[in-house]
Amino acid sequence: MRPPLPGVLASLPQPIIMLAPMAGVTDWVFRQLVQRYSAPSMVVSEMIASQSMVRQIKKTMLRHCQEGENIAVQLAGNDPEIMAEAARLSVDKGACLIDINMGCPVKKIAINSYAGSALMKDLPLAAKIFRAIVKAVPVPVTVKIRKGWDDQHQNALDMVHIAQQEGLAYVTVHGRTRTQLFSGRADWDFIDALQDAVDFPIIANGDIVTPEDAARVIARTSGVMIGRGSYGKPWLLGQIRHFLDTGQHKAAPSLSEQKTITSDHFQNLLTYYGTQQGLLIARKHLSWYSKGLPGASDFRMQVFQESEPTAILDHINRLYDGAIESYLVDSDAKEILQDTALAACS
Repeated sequence: MRPPLPGVLASLPQPIIMLAPMAGVTDWVFRQLVQRYSAPSMVVSEMIASQSMVRQIKKTMLRHCQEGENIAVQLAGNDPEIMAEAARLSVDKGACLIDINMGCPVKKIAINSYAGSALMKDLPLAAKIFRAIVKAVPVPVTVKIRKGWDDQHQNALDMVHIAQQEGLAYVTVHGRTRTQLFSGRADWDFIDALQDAVDFPIIANGDIVTPEDAARVIARTSGVMIGRGSYGKPWLLGQIRHFLDTGQHKAAPSLSEQKTITSDHFQNLLTYYGTQQGLLIARKHLSWYSKGLPGASDFRMQVFQESEPTAILDHINRLYDGAIESYLVDSDAKEILQDTALAACS
């Protein structure tokens, strides 16, 4: 039996299925799509540098929570007092949960700034950060970590014990070390063993890209946090919930619906960021949406070279219209083959 989540978290749809914080991806525009097409337990903002939050930098504020979101805000940093102040500001702006980033492996954060996964090498400082933020805000506080810094220093269990002692609500564990970055496979067995070792909620993260993946890790933990699996699939978390509830697969939106989702996402990015920045951000999303569709390679080349929004919308329409036509042709061909086979048997 999985450990229960405390307080208001217990009222969320169980088991917990949430969208991971991903820099440059989980902005307000993408979170709104996920909320609309997946209705997850919770979404998490992009990682926000605590000092930037306190200084109220405009770019940081753009990434922050918007009215009506059921959102956790993830903060990075290494100064307990500054992080506590950033947490207070986040709650003032509507955050219903504060998540602390102690898992980011990138050099800019973990080495140059001594934040993110670097804090797994400094458990006393991690404890001070936990204590300061829990004291500062009235909402649940959580942390996202990794297995450890490297294979020789896998201290996630120690971090979980400290989190539990300092009053955190749960710990999300990515099943890799910092030195692995995103190479290899996430170690779900490690996360299973960690949950077995503690009477405290553990949320699993890493390489969960299908409903079956989610069912596998949720069988032993309190929930899942979906990251890269949602690239180009804002509906994935809803498919996972449906599979867990019913044991049946929920179909992805039709190609016609996907065309609308992709077009709306593109236009909303332009509205939110402005044309120039919106186009730059949109390119990666359009690349993810197009994956696996006929003509995707040419489409990606075209949109990466194009700077006119209406022309990109035309490319989106042609991509999906071509895919729909290809699907219909394939379906007709299958029906003809089936009819021919039946005629041959009669």
